[in-house]
Amino acid sequence: MDQASIRLNVTLDSEHAAKLSMLAERIHVQEGTLARSLLSSALDEADPDPRTVTALLDGIPGAFEEAQLGLRQGKEGKTVPLDEL
Repeated sequence: MDQASIRLNVTLDSEHAAKLSMLAERIHVQEGTLARSLLSSALDEADPDPRTVTALLDGIPGAFEEAQLGLRQGKEGKTVPLDEL
């Protein structure tokens, strides 16, 4: 596996953003540093079994609807070429 870093933008709802901010302030680190550490820990503990991943995805509110929207937008040509991102 390639060891290169991957930049990932994550949007948190206001409740989770406030919690992240509060935790980062308490331990005197930047929010991004704490978020990176928390995400890394969660990924390390995640079970790669497809059944587990499916259950995890099913637990994300609105995920199915968002996926369906993406499919419709793709079929309608409402896309952005990767080299323009």
